[in-house]
Amino acid sequence: MQATSVISLLDSLKVWLKIGLISFGGPAAQIALMHRELVEKRRWISDGRFLHALNYCMVLPGPEAQQLATYLGWLTHGSLGGILAGVLFVLPSLAIMIGVGSVYVMYGQLPEVQALLYGIKPAVLAIVLAACIRLGQRVLRGPFWWAIAIGALCGLLLGFSFIAIISAAAFLGWLTHLLSKTPLQGLEIYSGNRTGISAAERKIQSANFVIDDHTPSPKTIR
Repeated sequence: MQATSVISLLDSLKVWLKIGLISFGGPAAQIALMHRELVEKRRWISDGRFLHALNYCMVLPGPEAQQLATYLGWLTHGSLGGILAGVLFVLPSLAIMIGVGSVYVMYGQLPEVQALLYGIKPAVLAIVLAACIRLGQRVLRGPFWWAIAIGALCGLLLGFSFIAIISAAAFLGWLTHLLSKTPLQGLEIYSGNRTGISAAERKIQSANFVIDDHTPSPKTIR
């Protein structure tokens, strides 16, 4: 099934404009919002395909949320969709930043404005924390994956470079593959008991997606 025959370009642009307008809290919150809008709510992209794309974006230089938006736009509507998704993901926040920045330059030293900013800080932190928990529930599906995540966090706190941590995590994933007959079995070995999954996750797993794990990529690069 072609994604463009089910998802109109106009509908796609509306979604990306919405994401660009309300995605506060940095990359973690933005990625969680994309997952909620595209995977959980609209069933445009499967959970596995979304996380697969996120894995690649995380190891590339640059802002991973921006890269993920561009890739997902390309996945649904080819090169044009990727360009428009990337622009709409950035443009609303750019316009808001210019407006808010102009106001801050004029009134930023007022006690009332400072009080507003101090109130926003903990709210943004809560948004980021909620997004991390949401993404963690999708990715950290057993003790093995939790061990990698905790080890990576400890490495960051101890001052190890991001490249070293990602390389070590990739090596452990590769080693898991070698210890199993197939990549999927490698996931199952360390995934723990998956019988207690949430109702929301069960609903996602049983859903029919426009772009699932086996849908071919657009022909623009094949």
